[in-house]
Amino acid sequence: MTAVAAARITSAAQAHETAARLAAQFAVDAARRDRDRELPYRELDQLSASGLLAVTVPAEFGGADLAPAQVAEVFRLLAAADPNIAQIPHSHFVYLNLLRLAGTRAQRERYFGRVLAGARIANAQSERSSATIADIGTTLRPSDGEFRSPSDGGFRSPSDGGFRIDGTKFYCTGSLFADLLAVLTRLDDPGGRSGLDPGEYIAFLPADTAGVTIVDDWNGIGQRTTGSGTVTFDAVRVTADQLIPRAAAVRAPTGYGAFAQLLHVAIDVGIARGALDAAAEFVRTKSRPWFEAGVDSASEDPLVIQRIGELAVTVAAAEATFEVAGRTVDHVVAQTNSGDLDTETAGALAAEASIAVATAKITSDRAANDVSAALFEVSGTRSAAADLDLDRFWRNARTHTLHDPVRWKYQHIGRAVLNGTAPPLHGVI
Repeated sequence: MTAVAAARITSAAQAHETAARLAAQFAVDAARRDRDRELPYRELDQLSASGLLAVTVPAEFGGADLAPAQVAEVFRLLAAADPNIAQIPHSHFVYLNLLRLAGTRAQRERYFGRVLAGARIANAQSERSSATIADIGTTLRPSDGEFRSPSDGGFRSPSDGGFRIDGTKFYCTGSLFADLLAVLTRLDDPGGRSGLDPGEYIAFLPADTAGVTIVDDWNGIGQRTTGSGTVTFDAVRVTADQLIPRAAAVRAPTGYGAFAQLLHVAIDVGIARGALDAAAEFVRTKSRPWFEAGVDSASEDPLVIQRIGELAVTVAAAEATFEVAGRTVDHVVAQTNSGDLDTETAGALAAEASIAVATAKITSDRAANDVSAALFEVSGTRSAAADLDLDRFWRNARTHTLHDPVRWKYQHIGRAVLNGTAPPLHGVI
């Protein structure tokens, strides 16, 4: 359990003020942490203590119940300072949303309560050995009496709710800092002994559960301090009350995927803004003008001014589509949470939100990668010094934007425009 005393945030204004304050602190040593791969344990504790990790907890459970766009703004602020720290709680919020949509009352009381107390959730979902990322090899099986219960000295059977998880997950962002792991599993129970419906389940389990091993082996070129290690599960024991069926959130028109993608957009928009700000500051304070410009400072060079203006428009366009997408996701979430919509109307709203977020994802992907690369173009040779670590903006952008290819965003947008085809319900659009 996270050893912090978490504050309680009650409004969007307070959340954004808190995020801006922490972002200013995190920005100071962001380059050093990236350069030395110094994992941000202290910063994550500050984030937990601030109360920001509980801002989506529903009001009935004691949380601020912030709307998606308000949460996304928190991510944008943090990402402009250090996108590693911004990415770490991405899955935390995605799985809190799953808990809200598909968890039982008892599960929501338990896990929302832990998050309000400062607990952090990390994902364990991606696999390398499967044919595609949609194929899940990590299995959830009835335990067949294999687990001895310390409390009664006996063995648990399927009728007792005992299950085991076996498998290996990779790129488990935030796992090194987590109190709880949200593990994506596939039920392997052909005889139906467990009484559970077939399909995928998310298992919530403490990170220190017996049989869980977390390895710090993430070696990406960017997002180097996200704690995205490998997690293995060797006959890990779970009970039925730790399991949440995924279909209720992912296979229904709830805006689940659009919300998750909106947070990714926020990170990319933040990187783009951070790169632009860094470039402008470097030009103002360190760059020398090109001799042919006939000016005294680089900030007066007309060609540099032109290029900075172009980059500023790119960032502003990304921020604008991000804001539109946020409002659209807010609308679908508010409407579907009301419970008053028929399936067809809910589906139309969810499709609109996914298309808006896909549009924002494309513009933010382009902005993050282009602006972070152009930083060197406008800043000059001295900006390439390794000790400055200005390449972290591009490395972070290039790495984070690989999460889901924008070429498929264009596909879904084009199909919607030409044929009125709604995007699929699979949780990543």
